[in-house]
Amino acid sequence: MEPQPAKDAIRLSPADNVVIALKDLAAGAVAEGVTLAETVKRGHKIATAALPAGTPVMRYGQTIGVATQDIPAGAWVHSHNLGMGPHSTDYAFGTECHPLPPAPDTRSFNGYLRADGKVGTRNYLGILTSVNCSGSVARFIAEAAEKAPWLAALENVDGIVPIVHQTGCGMSGKDEGYHTLFRTLAGYAKNPNFGGILLVGLGCEVLQIPDLVGKDKLRDDGNFRYMTIQGEGGTRRTIEHALGVLQEMGEVANRARRTPQPVSHLTVGLQCGGSDGYSGITANPALGYASDLLVRHGGTTILSETPEIYGAEHLLTRRAVSPEVGEKLIERIRWWEDYTARNEGEMDNNPSPGNKRGGLTTILEKSLGAVAKGGTAPLSGVYKFAEPITTPGFVYMDSPGYDPASVTGQIASGATMIVFTTGRGSVSGYKPSPCLKLATNTEMYARMSDDMDVNCGDIISAGVSVEQKGIEIFEAMIRTASGEQTKSEELGFGGAEFVPWQIGAVM
Repeated sequence: MEPQPAKDAIRLSPADNVVIALKDLAAGAVAEGVTLAETVKRGHKIATAALPAGTPVMRYGQTIGVATQDIPAGAWVHSHNLGMGPHSTDYAFGTECHPLPPAPDTRSFNGYLRADGKVGTRNYLGILTSVNCSGSVARFIAEAAEKAPWLAALENVDGIVPIVHQTGCGMSGKDEGYHTLFRTLAGYAKNPNFGGILLVGLGCEVLQIPDLVGKDKLRDDGNFRYMTIQGEGGTRRTIEHALGVLQEMGEVANRARRTPQPVSHLTVGLQCGGSDGYSGITANPALGYASDLLVRHGGTTILSETPEIYGAEHLLTRRAVSPEVGEKLIERIRWWEDYTARNEGEMDNNPSPGNKRGGLTTILEKSLGAVAKGGTAPLSGVYKFAEPITTPGFVYMDSPGYDPASVTGQIASGATMIVFTTGRGSVSGYKPSPCLKLATNTEMYARMSDDMDVNCGDIISAGVSVEQKGIEIFEAMIRTASGEQTKSEELGFGGAEFVPWQIGAVM
């Protein structure tokens, strides 16, 4: 059921036994025909009928948990009286896989066509590091280059991005963690938002530069160089040599020009962070509508954050284009169940403190709202973290729910833009890919307007439809892909958000 604007509360499905407060409501107020027994804050849940202990609590027409005690009608429903319960495992592979109709028009954006046929939305030079031990030197190189007059003269180069991290050594050279980092670094080197890559290592690390360079052809355009600090003779000589190399690479990258390209070349990572009770009502379904629009135009969207689809995976498997694709997703769920168990964690964890203050109670509730970002398109592929995306359409990439790590994987997989919904107000950016921030509620948008690109709260506050907002997001995506700066780009974000997923022992 399409959510409709309401004065005080909203019911998201006829099957629901809770409604969502749309403003702070005092005891005695009437919402959806129920008199409130206590004060309920905006974004939180209200029982519409008496719910005896053990009763499934329904939101979105799906179970979000069970009552842990008797809940009277009109009571506030939250972590004090709602807990985890069983969720659907009826995966029904492909039973709701319905291809979307092609878009009635052809849309384009102004992007950078690369030698491998991919198209970038930005044109950066990257300094990629193989190990944390070369991170400071990479930053020294970038700082020196930013002051050099030759960089300012490169009108078509957006800047230099040092990509530093906390790993690359003190690890096995053959386990899952190693291969995950390998894919991540290789994926960044190939991302079409880079016009050139300089790879800098120390020299003695586990992840050896020759292995990374020799494993695959990292860039088809040849605008790729590498060096080690030990091989160059130390820090100062590395910086000096790197500056000369970067200037040469910059001249090559500067030859690139934005040209009209079909939006089918866009690959967009779908993210949410700092969610609240509005996320599954406003920004997430609106982004889902925009995702469907891009898929209809032949583009690619990537949903991720496996711990935050837990309990809602059955909604995705039913959209899988084949049983094999559906099984890949369930294999990732099983991997996570084992991963969390052996690390003394739980998949059925509660949302973060900020999520809970915003009205979310269980991971089931959070997950059901989070999958709305993926729209209704068929699930055409499932990929491991940082694995290259080769299937157009709506796909899934496995990742942690930790936003910077998840986005890092999406960019390594080929995302040239990130669209990020937030209810509490996440601030971040992800060079080399621009990040559009969508606010779930009007109050936060007004308070943090310097960080938010699109207000989706007006779906509630002004009665804007999910479809209208989805079109607005889609148009913002095209403008951003063509070079319009996002708020996070204007603020200079992107220097600290490269977070490869560390799996395995640190030794």
